[in-house]
Amino acid sequence: MTPGRAAPLDARRTRPLEGGPSFPLRHRLFRAAWTLAWTLLARWTPPPFHPWRRLLLRAFGARLAPTARVYASARIWYPPNLAMGPHSSLGPHATCYAMDRVTIGAYATVSQGAQLCGGTHNVDARHFQLLTRPIAIGDHAWIAADAFVGPGVTVGEGAVLGARAVAFRDLAPWTIHVGNPARLLRTRGRDE
Repeated sequence: MTPGRAAPLDARRTRPLEGGPSFPLRHRLFRAAWTLAWTLLARWTPPPFHPWRRLLLRAFGARLAPTARVYASARIWYPPNLAMGPHSSLGPHATCYAMDRVTIGAYATVSQGAQLCGGTHNVDARHFQLLTRPIAIGDHAWIAADAFVGPGVTVGEGAVLGARAVAFRDLAPWTIHVGNPARLLRTRGRDE
């Protein structure tokens, strides 16, 4: 059912600044079907319906561990690019703009309102070419409320991106980062 990973179209040819597409028609139709299915079958479901939402996401190509949790108000742009480990969570009103691979590790939490954005544009190119880069959220990491993780960022194991912080660079394992742009606050303890 999934069309597979699609590279963005050449902006010189499709002219997205003039309303042209950034992705092939088959990809756009798949995303439209996905949005309709999520809206009709998942957006209204109560919090405990995680198994149903996992089933729907898997039907559209996402790779989710049996204990992963995705909340009904979360927005996933393209499920085939999403992978979630055991006991990971994509919280209420979180946005997973999965234009490229987005991997959320075991016990990792993406809190309410957080955004994972796997795409950007070449601001130096006249045609504003779309660029995509994968995002990796390590095991035990926490993306706090309303935080933003940009394209190509790896959030290391156990790292924390504080509320409303913005990460455009990798975060080292077991560190805490805050602010915009995110800056290192301190290392994170590992209370065993």
